Amino acid sequence: MDKTQEKLATPLKRYTQLFLEHLEIEMNRSLKTIESYKRVLNAFLIWGKLTAPQDITAEKVREYRLYLNRKANGRGGTLKKNTQAYQAIVIRTFLKYLAKQNVPALAAEKIEVGKTLDRQVDFLELEEVERLIAAVSGTDIRSLRDRAILELLFSSGLRVSELVGLNREHLNLNKGEFSIRGKGGKLRVVFLSPAAKNALKMYLDKRADVDPALFVAYAKKGLVNRKNSRRESQRLTPRSVQRLVKRYAKKAGIVKDVHPHTLRHSFATDLLVNGADIRSVQSMLGHASITTTQIYTHITNERLKEVYQTFHAKKKKK
Repeated sequence: MDKTQEKLATPLKRYTQLFLEHLEIEMNRSLKTIESYKRVLNAFLIWGKLTAPQDITAEKVREYRLYLNRKANGRGGTLKKNTQAYQAIVIRTFLKYLAKQNVPALAAEKIEVGKTLDRQVDFLELEEVERLIAAVSGTDIRSLRDRAILELLFSSGLRVSELVGLNREHLNLNKGEFSIRGKGGKLRVVFLSPAAKNALKMYLDKRADVDPALFVAYAKKGLVNRKNSRRESQRLTPRSVQRLVKRYAKKAGIVKDVHPHTLRHSFATDLLVNGADIRSVQSMLGHASITTTQIYTHITNERLKEVYQTFHAKKKKK
Protein backbone atom coordinates (compact mmCIF):
# COMPACT_ATOMS: atom_id res chain seq x y z
CA MET A 1 0.00 0.00 0.00
CA ASP A 2 1.51 3.38 -1.04
CA LYS A 3 1.41 6.50 1.12
CA THR A 4 -1.66 7.90 -0.66
CA GLN A 5 -3.61 4.69 -0.06
CA GLU A 6 -2.52 4.64 3.58
CA LYS A 7 -3.79 8.17 4.10
CA LEU A 8 -7.12 7.28 2.50
CA ALA A 9 -7.65 3.96 4.31
CA THR A 10 -10.89 5.33 5.79
CA PRO A 11 -14.66 5.11 5.17
CA LEU A 12 -14.27 7.96 2.69
CA LYS A 13 -11.80 5.90 0.68
CA ARG A 14 -14.45 3.24 0.17
CA TYR A 15 -17.12 5.78 -0.81
CA THR A 16 -14.70 7.44 -3.21
CA GLN A 17 -13.98 4.11 -4.88
CA LEU A 18 -17.69 3.34 -5.19
CA PHE A 19 -18.27 6.80 -6.67
CA LEU A 20 -15.55 6.29 -9.29
CA GLU A 21 -17.02 2.89 -10.19
CA HIS A 22 -20.44 4.55 -10.50
CA LEU A 23 -18.97 7.07 -12.95
CA GLU A 24 -17.49 4.26 -15.02
CA ILE A 25 -20.42 1.84 -15.06
CA GLU A 26 -23.66 3.79 -14.63
CA MET A 27 -22.53 7.18 -15.98
CA ASN A 28 -20.29 5.77 -18.75
CA ARG A 29 -17.56 8.34 -18.14
CA SER A 30 -14.20 7.91 -19.85
CA LEU A 31 -11.23 6.51 -17.92
CA LYS A 32 -9.48 9.85 -18.40
CA THR A 33 -12.37 11.67 -16.71
CA ILE A 34 -12.48 9.14 -13.87
CA GLU A 35 -8.74 9.53 -13.27
CA SER A 36 -9.17 13.31 -13.16
CA TYR A 37 -12.01 13.05 -10.60
CA LYS A 38 -9.91 10.68 -8.54
CA ARG A 39 -6.98 13.12 -8.40
CA VAL A 40 -9.22 16.01 -7.36
CA LEU A 41 -10.99 14.06 -4.62
CA ASN A 42 -7.80 12.51 -3.25
CA ALA A 43 -6.14 15.94 -3.08
CA PHE A 44 -9.11 17.38 -1.18
CA LEU A 45 -9.40 14.48 1.28
CA ILE A 46 -5.68 14.39 2.02
CA TRP A 47 -5.47 18.18 2.41
CA GLY A 48 -8.38 18.22 4.86
CA LYS A 49 -7.37 14.99 6.64
CA LEU A 50 -10.95 13.84 6.08
CA THR A 51 -11.90 10.33 7.15
CA ALA A 52 -15.71 10.23 7.16
CA PRO A 53 -18.42 11.83 4.99
CA GLN A 54 -19.50 13.97 7.92
CA ASP A 55 -16.05 15.60 7.88
CA ILE A 56 -16.92 17.36 4.62
CA THR A 57 -18.46 20.54 6.01
CA ALA A 58 -19.28 23.85 4.35
CA GLU A 59 -16.48 25.49 6.33
CA LYS A 60 -13.96 22.85 5.27
CA VAL A 61 -14.91 23.30 1.62
CA ARG A 62 -14.66 27.09 1.98
CA GLU A 63 -11.16 26.78 3.47
CA TYR A 64 -10.08 24.45 0.70
CA ARG A 65 -11.31 26.80 -1.99
CA LEU A 66 -9.47 29.66 -0.31
CA TYR A 67 -6.35 27.47 -0.32
CA LEU A 68 -6.79 26.74 -4.06
CA ASN A 69 -7.31 30.42 -4.84
CA ARG A 70 -3.96 31.28 -3.24
CA LYS A 71 -2.06 28.20 -4.42
CA ALA A 72 0.89 28.84 -6.75
CA ASN A 73 0.74 27.11 -10.13
CA GLY A 74 4.51 26.72 -10.46
CA ARG A 75 4.70 29.34 -13.22
CA GLY A 76 4.71 32.45 -11.06
CA GLY A 77 0.92 32.72 -10.88
CA THR A 78 -2.07 31.08 -9.24
CA LEU A 79 -4.55 28.45 -10.41
CA LYS A 80 -6.97 29.54 -13.12
CA LYS A 81 -10.53 30.28 -12.02
CA ASN A 82 -11.82 27.57 -14.35
CA THR A 83 -9.50 25.03 -12.70
CA GLN A 84 -10.76 26.04 -9.27
CA ALA A 85 -14.37 25.83 -10.43
CA TYR A 86 -13.75 22.35 -11.86
CA GLN A 87 -12.51 21.11 -8.49
CA ALA A 88 -15.60 22.52 -6.78
CA ILE A 89 -17.79 20.75 -9.36
CA VAL A 90 -16.06 17.42 -8.67
CA ILE A 91 -16.61 17.75 -4.92
CA ARG A 92 -20.24 18.75 -5.47
CA THR A 93 -20.82 15.77 -7.79
CA PHE A 94 -19.35 13.45 -5.15
CA LEU A 95 -21.70 14.89 -2.52
CA LYS A 96 -24.68 14.35 -4.84
CA TYR A 97 -23.65 10.71 -5.14
CA LEU A 98 -23.45 10.34 -1.36
CA ALA A 99 -26.95 11.82 -1.02
CA LYS A 100 -28.32 9.29 -3.53
CA GLN A 101 -26.77 6.53 -1.42
CA ASN A 102 -28.46 7.96 1.69
CA VAL A 103 -25.08 8.72 3.25
CA PRO A 104 -25.29 11.66 5.71
CA ALA A 105 -23.07 14.42 4.34
CA LEU A 106 -23.04 18.08 3.34
CA ALA A 107 -25.80 18.94 0.84
CA ALA A 108 -24.30 19.46 -2.62
CA GLU A 109 -26.41 22.62 -3.05
CA LYS A 110 -24.34 24.26 -0.31
CA ILE A 111 -21.40 24.47 -2.74
CA GLU A 112 -21.68 27.35 -5.18
CA VAL A 113 -19.31 27.09 -8.10
CA GLY A 114 -19.46 30.80 -8.84
CA LYS A 115 -19.03 32.66 -12.11
CA THR A 116 -15.93 31.90 -14.15
CA LEU A 117 -14.31 33.94 -16.88
CA ASP A 118 -15.44 33.22 -20.43
CA ARG A 119 -13.14 30.79 -22.19
CA GLN A 120 -10.86 32.28 -24.80
CA VAL A 121 -11.54 30.55 -28.10
CA ASP A 122 -8.62 30.55 -30.53
CA PHE A 123 -9.57 29.82 -34.12
CA LEU A 124 -8.20 30.26 -37.61
CA GLU A 125 -9.75 32.39 -40.32
CA LEU A 126 -10.63 30.45 -43.47
CA GLU A 127 -7.64 31.95 -45.26
CA GLU A 128 -5.36 30.68 -42.48
CA VAL A 129 -6.89 27.20 -42.66
CA GLU A 130 -6.23 27.15 -46.41
CA ARG A 131 -2.62 28.22 -45.83
CA LEU A 132 -2.18 25.54 -43.17
CA ILE A 133 -3.40 22.77 -45.48
CA ALA A 134 -1.43 24.16 -48.43
CA ALA A 135 1.73 23.91 -46.32
CA VAL A 136 1.59 20.13 -46.86
CA SER A 137 3.45 19.46 -50.07
CA GLY A 138 4.50 16.24 -51.73
CA THR A 139 2.86 13.01 -52.82
CA ASP A 140 4.69 10.60 -50.51
CA ILE A 141 2.61 8.61 -48.02
CA ARG A 142 3.46 10.83 -45.05
CA SER A 143 2.45 14.01 -46.90
CA LEU A 144 -0.79 12.43 -48.09
CA ARG A 145 -1.53 11.30 -44.53
CA ASP A 146 -0.83 14.75 -43.08
CA ARG A 147 -3.04 16.51 -45.63
CA ALA A 148 -5.84 14.02 -44.93
CA ILE A 149 -5.53 14.69 -41.18
CA LEU A 150 -5.75 18.47 -41.57
CA GLU A 151 -8.63 18.28 -44.05
CA LEU A 152 -10.52 15.86 -41.81
CA LEU A 153 -10.03 17.94 -38.66
CA PHE A 154 -11.43 21.07 -40.32
CA SER A 155 -14.16 19.21 -42.20
CA SER A 156 -15.51 17.33 -39.19
CA GLY A 157 -14.64 19.17 -35.98
CA LEU A 158 -13.33 15.91 -34.51
CA ARG A 159 -11.46 15.91 -31.22
CA VAL A 160 -7.89 14.66 -31.60
CA SER A 161 -8.70 11.63 -29.41
CA GLU A 162 -11.57 10.77 -31.77
CA LEU A 163 -9.38 11.24 -34.82
CA VAL A 164 -6.60 8.89 -33.71
CA GLY A 165 -9.15 6.30 -32.61
CA LEU A 166 -10.57 5.93 -36.12
CA ASN A 167 -10.12 2.73 -38.09
CA ARG A 168 -10.28 2.47 -41.85
CA GLU A 169 -13.52 0.51 -41.60
CA HIS A 170 -15.22 3.45 -39.88
CA LEU A 171 -15.11 5.61 -43.01
CA ASN A 172 -17.69 5.70 -45.77
CA LEU A 173 -16.21 7.86 -48.49
CA ASN A 174 -19.11 7.18 -50.84
CA LYS A 175 -21.69 8.60 -48.42
CA GLY A 176 -19.32 11.27 -47.17
CA GLU A 177 -20.31 10.70 -43.56
CA PHE A 178 -19.74 8.30 -40.69
CA SER A 179 -20.66 7.84 -37.04
CA ILE A 180 -18.30 8.59 -34.16
CA ARG A 181 -18.68 7.80 -30.49
CA GLY A 182 -17.37 10.78 -28.54
CA LYS A 183 -17.23 11.84 -24.90
CA GLY A 184 -19.52 9.91 -22.59
CA GLY A 185 -20.21 7.37 -25.32
CA LYS A 186 -22.34 9.94 -27.16
CA LEU A 187 -22.89 8.95 -30.81
CA ARG A 188 -23.00 11.58 -33.55
CA VAL A 189 -22.73 11.81 -37.32
CA VAL A 190 -19.62 13.37 -38.86
CA PHE A 191 -19.66 14.80 -42.38
CA LEU A 192 -16.84 14.97 -44.92
CA SER A 193 -16.24 17.89 -47.25
CA PRO A 194 -15.31 17.11 -50.88
CA ALA A 195 -11.73 18.21 -50.11
CA ALA A 196 -11.55 15.87 -47.10
CA LYS A 197 -12.98 12.94 -49.10
CA ASN A 198 -10.44 13.50 -51.85
CA ALA A 199 -7.51 13.78 -49.43
CA LEU A 200 -8.56 10.63 -47.57
CA LYS A 201 -9.01 8.67 -50.82
CA MET A 202 -5.56 9.66 -52.08
CA TYR A 203 -4.01 8.65 -48.77
CA LEU A 204 -5.83 5.33 -48.47
CA ASP A 205 -5.10 4.42 -52.10
CA LYS A 206 -1.40 4.77 -51.28
CA ARG A 207 -1.60 2.54 -48.20
CA ALA A 208 -0.01 -0.88 -48.68
CA ASP A 209 -0.10 -2.11 -45.06
CA VAL A 210 -2.82 -4.05 -43.24
CA ASP A 211 -2.93 -1.97 -40.04
CA PRO A 212 -6.62 -1.28 -39.25
CA ALA A 213 -5.87 2.21 -37.88
CA LEU A 214 -6.83 5.06 -40.21
CA PHE A 215 -3.76 7.14 -39.40
CA VAL A 216 -0.45 5.38 -38.75
CA ALA A 217 3.11 6.48 -38.07
CA TYR A 218 5.71 6.54 -40.84
CA ALA A 219 9.45 6.84 -40.77
CA LYS A 220 11.27 8.12 -43.84
CA LYS A 221 11.29 4.58 -45.23
CA GLY A 222 7.86 3.16 -44.56
CA LEU A 223 6.07 2.26 -41.35
CA VAL A 224 7.75 2.97 -38.03
CA ASN A 225 9.44 -0.15 -36.66
CA ARG A 226 7.93 -0.91 -33.25
CA LYS A 227 8.96 -4.55 -32.92
CA ASN A 228 10.33 -3.88 -29.46
CA SER A 229 7.18 -2.04 -28.43
CA ARG A 230 4.12 -3.51 -26.74
CA ARG A 231 1.94 -1.68 -29.23
CA GLU A 232 0.55 -3.96 -31.93
CA SER A 233 -0.65 -1.11 -34.15
CA GLN A 234 1.30 1.77 -35.67
CA ARG A 235 -1.65 4.06 -34.84
CA LEU A 236 -0.73 7.72 -34.40
CA THR A 237 -0.98 9.15 -30.89
CA PRO A 238 -2.68 12.46 -29.98
CA ARG A 239 0.75 13.91 -29.22
CA SER A 240 1.98 13.00 -32.71
CA VAL A 241 -0.97 14.83 -34.29
CA GLN A 242 -0.35 17.87 -32.06
CA ARG A 243 3.27 18.05 -33.23
CA LEU A 244 2.18 17.60 -36.84
CA VAL A 245 -0.33 20.47 -36.69
CA LYS A 246 2.18 22.79 -35.01
CA ARG A 247 4.84 21.98 -37.61
CA TYR A 248 2.60 22.90 -40.54
CA ALA A 249 1.28 26.01 -38.80
CA LYS A 250 4.84 27.23 -38.43
CA LYS A 251 5.59 26.35 -42.05
CA ALA A 252 2.49 28.30 -43.15
CA GLY A 253 3.68 31.37 -41.25
CA ILE A 254 0.77 31.33 -38.81
CA VAL A 255 1.87 33.08 -35.62
CA LYS A 256 -1.02 31.77 -33.48
CA ASP A 257 -0.48 28.83 -31.13
CA VAL A 258 -2.22 26.20 -33.26
CA HIS A 259 -3.39 22.84 -31.89
CA PRO A 260 -5.71 20.16 -33.30
CA HIS A 261 -8.47 21.67 -31.12
CA THR A 262 -7.91 25.00 -32.88
CA LEU A 263 -9.24 23.37 -36.03
CA ARG A 264 -12.29 22.13 -34.08
CA HIS A 265 -12.87 25.73 -32.96
CA SER A 266 -12.38 26.89 -36.55
CA PHE A 267 -14.93 24.34 -37.78
CA ALA A 268 -17.58 25.58 -35.32
CA THR A 269 -16.81 29.25 -35.94
CA ASP A 270 -17.00 28.82 -39.71
CA LEU A 271 -20.44 27.21 -39.43
CA LEU A 272 -21.85 29.91 -37.15
CA VAL A 273 -20.43 32.82 -39.14
CA ASN A 274 -22.01 31.40 -42.28
CA GLY A 275 -25.46 31.15 -40.71
CA ALA A 276 -25.68 27.73 -39.03
CA ASP A 277 -27.95 27.62 -35.97
CA ILE A 278 -26.30 26.88 -32.66
CA ARG A 279 -28.34 23.71 -31.99
CA SER A 280 -27.05 22.15 -35.21
CA VAL A 281 -23.48 23.09 -34.32
CA GLN A 282 -24.00 21.57 -30.86
CA SER A 283 -25.01 18.27 -32.49
CA MET A 284 -22.08 18.29 -34.91
CA LEU A 285 -19.60 18.95 -32.10
CA GLY A 286 -21.16 16.33 -29.83
CA HIS A 287 -21.69 18.72 -26.92
CA ALA A 288 -24.01 17.39 -24.23
CA SER A 289 -25.02 20.92 -23.21
CA ILE A 290 -25.81 23.96 -25.34
CA THR A 291 -23.90 26.02 -22.75
CA THR A 292 -20.64 24.49 -23.97
CA THR A 293 -21.41 25.45 -27.57
CA GLN A 294 -22.24 29.02 -26.56
CA ILE A 295 -18.54 29.80 -26.07
CA TYR A 296 -18.46 30.32 -29.85
CA THR A 297 -21.27 32.84 -30.08
CA HIS A 298 -19.23 35.87 -29.03
CA ILE A 299 -16.97 35.47 -32.06
CA THR A 300 -19.89 35.82 -34.45
CA ASN A 301 -20.56 39.43 -33.43
CA GLU A 302 -19.65 40.60 -36.92
CA ARG A 303 -22.68 38.74 -38.28
CA LEU A 304 -24.87 40.35 -35.61
CA LYS A 305 -23.55 43.74 -36.72
CA GLU A 306 -24.58 42.98 -40.31
CA VAL A 307 -28.08 41.98 -39.12
CA TYR A 308 -28.36 45.20 -37.10
CA GLN A 309 -27.30 47.39 -40.01
CA THR A 310 -29.67 45.58 -42.38
CA PHE A 311 -32.82 45.57 -40.27
CA HIS A 312 -32.64 48.28 -37.59
CA ALA A 313 -34.74 51.45 -38.08
CA LYS A 314 -35.36 50.72 -41.77
CA LYS A 315 -38.50 52.85 -41.94
CA LYS A 316 -36.67 55.80 -40.44
CA LYS A 317 -34.01 55.62 -43.13
CA LYS A 318 -36.54 55.94 -45.98
